[in-house]
Amino acid sequence: MKLSVAIVNQNQCSLLKQAINALIDACKAIDYELIIVDNASTDGSREMLENEFPAVQLITNTVNRGIAKANNQALKMCRGEYILLVTPDTKCGRDSLEKMIGFMDEHKTAGGLSVRMISPQGHFIPESIHGLNSAWATFFKLIGFAKNLVKTRLYDKSRKDWVEEFQITEIDIINGACMFLRRSALADIGLFDERFVRYGYDVDLSYRLRLAGYKNLYFPKTYFFKYEDQPADNFNWNRLKYFYGAMLIFALKYLLRLPEIKVHGMPQLYPASYDVKG
Repeated sequence: MKLSVAIVNQNQCSLLKQAINALIDACKAIDYELIIVDNASTDGSREMLENEFPAVQLITNTVNRGIAKANNQALKMCRGEYILLVTPDTKCGRDSLEKMIGFMDEHKTAGGLSVRMISPQGHFIPESIHGLNSAWATFFKLIGFAKNLVKTRLYDKSRKDWVEEFQITEIDIINGACMFLRRSALADIGLFDERFVRYGYDVDLSYRLRLAGYKNLYFPKTYFFKYEDQPADNFNWNRLKYFYGAMLIFALKYLLRLPEIKVHGMPQLYPASYDVKG
């Protein structure tokens, strides 16, 4: 099988339906499978999937397990040479997937790629290239980790050698809204670290691909529409906990590099929760 497509959904029924229809249209000439993980939706998403897309492989969670865990549920089922992880608020172009597969077939050292994403109004979304929002960019500057992200535009934005919207280039971070991954690379590095429940899971996986010697690439010769995110309640405790907690976990994991002290009968401090497949 050439391609596995996986979507994690929670209460985005109408957008999910639109995303699936676009994906099915784009996969007409591709040997593919489609896996949906529903994180305890209450808006009729599961019923819509069962009635309108019976061929979809559906994993139904009775509780919200978070994005990283839900993605891992799907990844363990994937059989394709390549894996596309997208969010329900995206819509692919008709020939997008064929172009992405062709590009990855030609670039054997690539672990994954990100594509050009545009808003429904036709505006380019800069996160397509650098994969980080302003909060994560500021965080990496403050902790001094930005020096490890030399291909991410964090400092001098006036530099003429920075990639532009329509240039193919190597990048540090693959945007989590559209991650096109080589399954053999995931077999080398493992799945998502489930400590990053809702945020940072894409940053961590992208960085681990680079550490393993793979290249992350930006491919602008096709596009995905990315719909506007719903306004977030910045004072919501769960959002604050998971958002800033992800930053803390990242710092502990890569800066402090806590030793893996294993004492019989005691759990490992900050144990990794991804599996490496042989």
